[in-house]
This record gives sequence, structure tokens and C-alpha cells, in this order.
Amino acid sequence: MQSKNITDTLYGKKIDTANILNISDAKLIRNKFVGQKNSTEHFSNSVIVVTGVTGQDGSYMVDYLLKNTNALIFGGVRRLSVYNHHNLSHVKNDRFHLVNFDLTDSHAISSIIENLKPDYFINFAAQSFVASSWDFARQTWQTNSTSVLDILESIRHHQPKCRFYNAGSSEEFGNVSYSPQDELHPLRPRSPYGASKAAARQIVKVYRESYNLYAIQSWLFNHEGPRRGEEFVTRKITKGVARIAYCVQNKIPFSPIELGNVNAKRDWSDSEDFVECVWMMLNQEKYRVDFDSNMEIQEYVLSSNETHTIKEFVELAFKTAGIEGVWHGEGLNEEFSVTTQSANELNVPSSVLVKINPNFYRPAEVELLLGNSSGFRRDFDWKPKSDFYSLIKKMVVSDLKDAGL
Repeated sequence: MQSKNITDTLYGKKIDTANILNISDAKLIRNKFVGQKNSTEHFSNSVIVVTGVTGQDGSYMVDYLLKNTNALIFGGVRRLSVYNHHNLSHVKNDRFHLVNFDLTDSHAISSIIENLKPDYFINFAAQSFVASSWDFARQTWQTNSTSVLDILESIRHHQPKCRFYNAGSSEEFGNVSYSPQDELHPLRPRSPYGASKAAARQIVKVYRESYNLYAIQSWLFNHEGPRRGEEFVTRKITKGVARIAYCVQNKIPFSPIELGNVNAKRDWSDSEDFVECVWMMLNQEKYRVDFDSNMEIQEYVLSSNETHTIKEFVELAFKTAGIEGVWHGEGLNEEFSVTTQSANELNVPSSVLVKINPNFYRPAEVELLLGNSSGFRRDFDWKPKSDFYSLIKKMVVSDLKDAGL
């Protein structure tokens, strides 16, 4: 019996699982689309390659592009034995296709650019979990730095008009010398992840200036959403809150959420806000205020321009779920527990909501990250749609729904 996930391609052959195209089939779709173009605008009927589409930022980028452009979009993914396309399960659009692609394979990079000849290449794929970068330093470097060099080389040789965006990080600033951090702040990374992103920034700059490529890398401060991976602290918190809320409602004993440095300060934004900014940066002649042809393209900091501790995130997340808590103790003995009033009202079976686990401390912690995105806000007349409080509410409500609450 034929699997429901197997469909015809333009060649008449069959492909499996999530309808991941091979390069030959993707090229046929691309050529058919280009033959039907009815606009000369670079950003209108474009061919766009987006990597990292199974993750948070890549999937939101796909949503944004499908809604705001007429582009044909290819999402680069690896074939895996485990299904990991949940962030794309809602996408039902003939202008979006998955294509077999491995960012760590230089031949695959060259092949996709040579055959699909994209107008844009938006790279969100990365080893993006900072804590793991100490354990997988070489893999982090290969994925986050070497692959960027391979992409730029392929663009230079096969499609020099392609506009390239690479997602940078506030972790590049690392051991900050002043706050808030803007585009002039020196790169002082304190993790293999931060170093890999800083290296990628330098090679993007070299290729932009040496070969006149439209290639940019912005600094993205922390940005979150319901699609954030569960290994990240924000999603770990909101998913843990939903688990505990379920247990409270059903009078089931629960174990606390375990966190590391809860006093670390971060600058959190909504990922959906940032993907809009990425597209604007890739089309500065259209969106930048007072832009003229003599201006150089710019790279920008994207941030909320405010900072909050992980403690604050915890407090608001539990409050959103109707559970009030209070911090007590010090150092590794610090805990966040249900308040007496909330315990009486909810009749909770357990009291400790969050405890400290030293295993979650980083070898070298960045204590404070606070961005200054006034440059982008001014040049593009832009402001975010979400704030810290609405972001937490959106994430908690989503996880409560997944928990059946």
C-alpha cells in the first residue's frame, strides 16, 4: 500500500516522508516559476532559499514571505529518520517546497545555488544552542562559520546578484564593555557559539567589500516564541509552567523546573518581529527611509532595548498560568515556591516550582545583554509589535493549550 506521504514530482517519480524534493525536481519547479514572472521588482516574484525552516526563525520567515511576497520559497532540510517538521505542519502553499540540503556539505551548497539561482539566500540554520557549543565546538564552527564561507563562495561563482542574509547574535558581544550594545560595540565572544558567529560576520564583511555582494549579518538579541526549541531556557520555562499547571489542576504531585543562572539578564524580543526586520534589511532601497543609490547597505542590531532577568521571566510565566510564586534562599539553594495564598487557593500538591541546578551553569557566562536597536528603528521607521509581557503570555498560552488546558 502506498504511503500517504508519497507524492508525484514533476519528473513523475516518487518522493517520501515530508515531500522533500531533490535538486533536479526543485530546479524544474524553479524554472517553471521564473518563466511565469510578471514583475521586474527584485523583491516581488523572487526565488528564495531559506535554511533552518524546521526551527523557530526559519519557519516564521517562511510564514512572513508567503504572506507578504509572491516569491517561490525553497526550505533547505536534511532527510532524517525522525520527523521534525512540526513548525511547518500548518504551511499549505504551492509556493513553498522543501529541498534536500545539508549546510555542512559544500557540494550541496554549491549545487543548490547553481541550480536554483536564488534571488535571496536567508540562512537561519545553525548550531544555535550556546550551552552545547562547548561540547561540540568543532561542529558549531563548521555549521556556523565554515558553511557561511561556502555559501558566499557559491554565490560569488554562480549567482552574484543573490542577496545573502546570515543570522548573527548578541553572543558576539560577549564580555560587554558598555551597555546598551550597538553596532559599534567590539566583538568579545565568551563561547564557541559566539566566536563562530563573530567569525561568520568577518567573512560576510570581506565578501561584501571584496566582491560587491549584497551580503549582511545583523546582530539578533534573544528572540523567542511558541516555536522555540525546548532546550532553550525560555521554552523550558513555559513548557515547565504548563506541565506544573496541569498537575496543579489535576492534583498530581510535580517536580520543579531546574534552571542555572537565574540572575542573568537578557534582552528578549518576539521572533515574528525580527523576521520582518530581516526582510527589510535585505531590501534597503525599498524600506530604508531616505535611501539613495550612493548609500552603502548597513548591518543592524535588532533588540527590544530593555533587559530582564530569568527570574522575571519565571515569575511572569507562572503568573500567566494563574500561579503566584516567591523567591527565597541564596545561591545554589535559591528556590521559587508557591506563595501561601496561592497554595491555599489552588490546593497545590507540591510547593517548589523552580530550583537551581549547577549543571546548567555555563563555563563562561554572559551576565548582561542589552541591545540598542535605535539605528534600525530610525532608518526604517520601525517599532516592534510585541513586548516582553505579551511575548511571555503568547508562549505560555500556547504551551497550556498543548497541555490540554
